[in-house]
Amino acid sequence: MKRYTKRLAVCLAFYIVLIFGVGYIFRIDPPLGAAAWVLASLPALPILGVFWTIFRLLAEESDEYMRHTLIRQVLFATSFCLCIMTVWEFLQNYDVVSPGTGGFGTAFFWFVGLGLGAIGNSLVARREALEE
Repeated sequence: MKRYTKRLAVCLAFYIVLIFGVGYIFRIDPPLGAAAWVLASLPALPILGVFWTIFRLLAEESDEYMRHTLIRQVLFATSFCLCIMTVWEFLQNYDVVSPGTGGFGTAFFWFVGLGLGAIGNSLVARREALEE
């Protein structure tokens, strides 16, 4: 858990630096062409690092019960995200909503699902404790 926390902190620190830094560059003197693509993609890298960090936690967790609850949480997050984004894409396809997500993309909904999955795990654990 300590390694997970350190990895997560590093990823989020890089994310904060990159999101503000890249945003500043695009506001002051936006790059063009390939440079714009590369620069605009940089803030995504720490988010990819967060995904990797979570999956490393799953691989490194030695306690079976903890691994089970983490897997359940990740599966819920993935299902939640896929459901939201699938419906959103159909709404876009039929021009019910405007294109784009206003910054609330796939990663955002996956992290929301991860939080909801954690709440679900707590409720399941509480119910199991009451049944004992």
